[in-house]
Amino acid sequence: MLAKYIRLRFHYGWLIAVITFLALLASAGMRSTPSVLIVPLEKNFGWSNATISFAISINLVLYGLSGPFAAALMQRMGIRRVMIGALILIALACGLTTIMNAPWQLDLLWGVLVGLATGSIASVLAALIANRWFVKNRGLVMGLLTASNATGQLVFLPLLASLAVSWGWRASAWATAIAALILLPLVILLFSDHPRDIGLRPYGADPEEDDPSNATNATGNPFSDAIKGLVLGMRSKDFWLLAGSFFICGASTNGLIGTHLIPASMDHGISEVTAASMLALIGIFDLIGTTVSGWLSDRVDARWLLCWYYGLRGLSLLLLPYALGSTYLLLLVFIVFYGLDWVATVPPTSRLAADIFGKEQVGIVYGWIFAAHQFGAATAAYTAGALRTTEGSYQISFISAGILCLFAAGMVIRIGRTRRKQVAIEVPVEPAGAL
Repeated sequence: MLAKYIRLRFHYGWLIAVITFLALLASAGMRSTPSVLIVPLEKNFGWSNATISFAISINLVLYGLSGPFAAALMQRMGIRRVMIGALILIALACGLTTIMNAPWQLDLLWGVLVGLATGSIASVLAALIANRWFVKNRGLVMGLLTASNATGQLVFLPLLASLAVSWGWRASAWATAIAALILLPLVILLFSDHPRDIGLRPYGADPEEDDPSNATNATGNPFSDAIKGLVLGMRSKDFWLLAGSFFICGASTNGLIGTHLIPASMDHGISEVTAASMLALIGIFDLIGTTVSGWLSDRVDARWLLCWYYGLRGLSLLLLPYALGSTYLLLLVFIVFYGLDWVATVPPTSRLAADIFGKEQVGIVYGWIFAAHQFGAATAAYTAGALRTTEGSYQISFISAGILCLFAAGMVIRIGRTRRKQVAIEVPVEPAGAL
């Protein structure tokens, strides 16, 4: 591993952040590939939208459910080893997709294998890197790493859509497999698990304080550690508020829009490449919004940030059914307002989880909160596909998601209230007559 021998004029943590950004970018592009393939697979195999959406829902569930177990495994085996294994599995599964000929094979390859692999290098990885390598600018780094989801859409979706149209859907699958293989050498040669592994402290750490990265890797059973993290979270009302609001976040983002915006646009006469470019344009605004959100989460109450994000997202989703059937100007309004908070909710949610449960537990506990996000995404992905099959449109799905987001805006304001009441009760009171 070259990381031990490289000396840079800037903190090595920034290079780790860049490598992590690229891995998350590729993971986001690979996970979003099925949204480009829905219509081509329908035409090629005659499978229904609901059949394909079922495989995507499996992918989304396992993408989230693997998070806490991946976090526990990273603490036991190291982040680098888990990333290498995940990238190899992605390349293998995407390559095998090109020879599938039955729905169960789609469920196994894109649903199970790609879901587990991409979930291992997703939002949980961003939280671990931001908290392990950075003290100063932690929120900004979390925002930048989260923004990789948008950049993945920006880079991959128009390319994959063009490949699917010009060369067939198998070319898109091969492109995702090759992207995973290209990343492998970077992770193998340059990635390091801890600042202490190369003789450094986290960026911005106080030299007089104990270095949190000096904690040894967990030695317990990763499965047991993940379950203990879930039990710890379930005892807290704040965990349920965070998980519940994140369930709605997933349902209204990669579950609904990330999966079904392209086929919904094609229902209204918009070409597949143009629809993919619209989703990529959402990614541009999300790149801006999520980076700014990370910066703000270091300075502004995260609860109020989340309230604004969910409220604006809800209003934009209520506009979408009318925008699709109207002019491009209304679609542009939707793209801007929706794009600015596509995943802007992640930095403040991660910040709240770290503040409430502590930096030592944030990887696993946040993993379970993120799992709720993906359960919401899976629910929306399958339900929207089923409604499209039975009702012939996505209108009910878009309006329902908008209403749920407005409900989530009210939920997040209540986060932390129980803790503040407990602090108020525990303040010592001077005895009567004391000087």
